[in-house]
Amino acid sequence: MASQVTNYQCPSCTGPLHFDGAAGKLLCDYCGNSYDIAEVEALYAKKDEIAKQAQERAESLSSDWDLTQAGGQWSEAEAENIRAYICPSCSAEIICDANTAATSCAYCGNPTVVPGKLGGALKPDLVIPFKLDKNAAIAALKQHYKGKIFLPKEFSAQNKLDEIKGIYVPFWLFDSHAGGDVEFNAAQVRSYTAGSYNVTETKHFKVYRSGSLAFEKVPVDASSKMADEYMDAIEPYDYSELKPFSTAYLPGFYADKYDLDSKECSSRADTRIENSTVDAFSSTVNGFTGVSLAGKYISMQRGKVSYALLPVWMLTTKWNGKLFTFAMNGQTGKLIGDLPISQGRFMAWLFGIAAPISAVMLLINFLS
Repeated sequence: MASQVTNYQCPSCTGPLHFDGAAGKLLCDYCGNSYDIAEVEALYAKKDEIAKQAQERAESLSSDWDLTQAGGQWSEAEAENIRAYICPSCSAEIICDANTAATSCAYCGNPTVVPGKLGGALKPDLVIPFKLDKNAAIAALKQHYKGKIFLPKEFSAQNKLDEIKGIYVPFWLFDSHAGGDVEFNAAQVRSYTAGSYNVTETKHFKVYRSGSLAFEKVPVDASSKMADEYMDAIEPYDYSELKPFSTAYLPGFYADKYDLDSKECSSRADTRIENSTVDAFSSTVNGFTGVSLAGKYISMQRGKVSYALLPVWMLTTKWNGKLFTFAMNGQTGKLIGDLPISQGRFMAWLFGIAAPISAVMLLINFLS
């Protein structure tokens, strides 16, 4: 009886291989391909060598982030002209110049904020000034309403914005070099007719990519009150407009004080860099019907971390007792936010789709 070899997978379809004593080869239980033992052992030896090299590279390149230049200290004059407001409801803390009046929290809408003195915060290194004003934010929101067939008419017709606030959101910007080896499973599918048969031919491939990339200023928002998915969705920012931080950019706006330090945000930076590296390699795998990730060995050389404030318009509105929040990139105008759904419109659409399908099925059954 042939003995099963469970630790080997088919190089073509990744199915399990078993040793066939009569043929003296490893056979795939799924696609039927056969392989010499030496051929499969060489393939796995190559994979082990790639993993070993990646591990050695990771150990030699990986290091802690350089935090020595991340933020500075406020001067006495700057601290004297800055006020901090704390929301007793959600604990959000925002800072602004002494002449900006805070009337409500930009995050939860609570109308009560408690003024206090600035303390325990680093001075930002960089800032992207607001490029778009409040009117641009309102216009972007109205444009966001358009084309939403499930949006209740009353929401867009009767709805009024409760709050529009321009906030400089705190971000840690990470510099890094990443490199590695990535393995993909790829397939080419071809269909053709042979006599009275319709034939589908599938060829399977292993694709390897290796290289390195440089990353500059990978952003991770440093406020736990700001939804990460919102901040990711309104990217990217144009870094060519980054300026050395000055309190001259604050009048008329708020600046959220970070409550997640750079160390707490570094794991998310690592994840973004690793995913971007894999995506970059994946974009070079062309000419196949389907491509899937089979393995990755990514190493990083962590570099400098900077502290920056990036402009965001926060728009909040209440409808039917529920708070809806929208965020807009204060530089590019890209906007994101959830909208209510009209159950009546949705059911009407669903019935409009279901009715023709039901009619067609009844006709088919009748003709049958």
